[in-house]
This record gives sequence, C-alpha cells and structure tokens, in this order.
Amino acid sequence: MKHRQLGRSGLRVSEITYGNWLTHGELVARDAALVCVRAALQAGITTFDTADVYARGAAEELLGEALRGVRRESVEIATKVCLPTGDGPNDRGLSRKHILESCHASLRRLGTDYVDLYQAHRYDDRTPLEETLIAFDDLVRQGKVRYLGVSEWTAPQIRDALALADQLGLRGRIVSNQPQYNMLWRVIEPEVLPLCEREGLGQIVFQPLAQGVLTGKYRPGQPPPAGSRAASGGRAPVFIRRVLGDELLRRVQALRPVAEEAGLSMAQLAIAWTLQHPGVGTALIGATRPEQVTENAAAAGVRLDADVMRRIDETLADLIENDVTKTAQMMAVKANWARAETSTTDA
Repeated sequence: MKHRQLGRSGLRVSEITYGNWLTHGELVARDAALVCVRAALQAGITTFDTADVYARGAAEELLGEALRGVRRESVEIATKVCLPTGDGPNDRGLSRKHILESCHASLRRLGTDYVDLYQAHRYDDRTPLEETLIAFDDLVRQGKVRYLGVSEWTAPQIRDALALADQLGLRGRIVSNQPQYNMLWRVIEPEVLPLCEREGLGQIVFQPLAQGVLTGKYRPGQPPPAGSRAASGGRAPVFIRRVLGDELLRRVQALRPVAEEAGLSMAQLAIAWTLQHPGVGTALIGATRPEQVTENAAAAGVRLDADVMRRIDETLADLIENDVTKTAQMMAVKANWARAETSTTDA
C-alpha cells in the first residue's frame, strides 16, 4: 500500500481509504463489517472514513469496534458533521452547538480521544461561516481534532473559508476536500481542483466506481444483478438508476479490454484512474465482502500510461459530466435534504 501527503499538510494517508457509508449498520451485518475492516488492515489500508449520520451513528460505533486493539497511532480516522443526526432543530448544520456536541458524540462512538480529520459534510448557508470556523478551530486547539476538511463544497465556498481563516488567524486550516469524482463525474475539474491545488488542499474522492457502474457488473439490456444497489430500494440507487442507460453501459463494457490489457480488473482501472490525477490524495472505497476490499486495494501504486488514459476518455466521450453548474445544482439539492430530513443522504 502506497501513502501520500494529504495536500500540503503533514498528514499521510493510504492511497486507498476504507469508508463505511451504506455498509456498516445498514447493508452489512456486524460480523461481516468487522471482517471487511480486518481485510482493509491486512491490505495495508490505514485511513478510515465515516460520518455521524451514517446509520444514525451505528457506522461510527462499528468502525470503533473494528479498530479496537489496533495501535491508535497507526491509523487515520476521519469523520464528518453537518447532516441531520436527530429530529431537533439543532441536530444538523454547522453551528457551534452542533459541531461541538457532534464531535464529542463521534469520539464516544469511535472509542477514541481524537480524530485525525474532521470534515464539514456539506456547506451550511444558515450559519455564519465565522462561527463554524471558530468552532472547528477550538476543537483543534483542544486536541480533539488533528486536521480539518470539507466535503462537497464549491470552489467559492472553499475560497471564502480559507480567506476568513487567514483573516481570523485560526490555527485550524482546511487541508482537504471530499468530492464525488470518477471517470463519469468530473465536475470538480474546472474550478475545485485548480483552487485546491493552488491552496494545498488534498482530495479524498468518493464513488470512484460510480456506485458500482464502473465495475462493469451492470450490462446493457439486462436487469441489475440480484443484490446490487440498483436492484434495491431507497435513495442509494438513485444515481445508478439515473445513469443506467444502454448506451452508457455499452461504453463502460468497452473499457473491459482496456482494463485487461493493463492487467487490471474494471474496478482497479476505475480507482487507478482517480489516483492518476494531481491533487488526489486517496480514493475512498466501500465493501460488503472482504474480497472486494482486497481487489480494490490492489489499485494502489498502479500507474496508467498516457495511452490508457486517452482510450478511457475516447470511450466515454460525450458521456462525461464535467459541467461546473451541476455542482451548484447538486449542492442545492443536498442542502435541502439536510434541512428537511434526518436520514443518510450521501457519502
């Protein structure tokens, strides 16, 4: 397993991060979740990502249980705050009250005195940014948080936060962003990636497999495989169902010989593609079975040559979502979810 600097911070993270959205406490039973974490550790993964909202805290509890007995200094634990964790008016957002209370609750569930990375799960336009940043800074000064990050923030939101932190002289500066990013969804490329590279923020990219679409398991003209996310109910498969058109699936299948010639599985090709891009520190994977962890972790250290990258782009041409306005639209939708609901909404 290779490790990389997270942006310009001193924190090193494994190229593959193990995350437990939609798995621990939901799709995967306790024993299976523990086995997957053990597989991650055996593969050399040291970075683990979760959030207070996942399975209403059960995901953090399971991760804490799975890492019990592991030397704390040997792993990097990341969690998040913002999305609804209860029915009360202050059980969401980035107010000082919610940040401090949620951090303490996350530490209890994880069974640790500190988290290595504490991330604002979404932007909160109802709370003054100054209040949010000072609350985060206080946690850094108290030693309960080592580094700060954001997830799914737009370039202007990140820029404003960095400028205000400098203006206020805060010790805790944002060092990372966690965006959705894969071969099909590249909306961070026009604005977010250039800004973050200039400012020294590393990317922790989630959905490198586009919720399984890029593994090639969904085939044109065929129903989704039994047990797959697209075959299940709930919000998780919404993205999958939206993109499962026969033309897109034919193009994805056309990547199979590209992967085979590179000596990779389809999943490994997709993950290696995300790691190829400057500014990406780690690719976040989830799993329901330990063999998935082992396969995906093998993408670490893989370098794709220019011809492979070109063939991928040519194969997926005109299907790639890279319109920056889609980011703003997606933020608005997810902000509405965060205000109105108390269930898990996204990675």
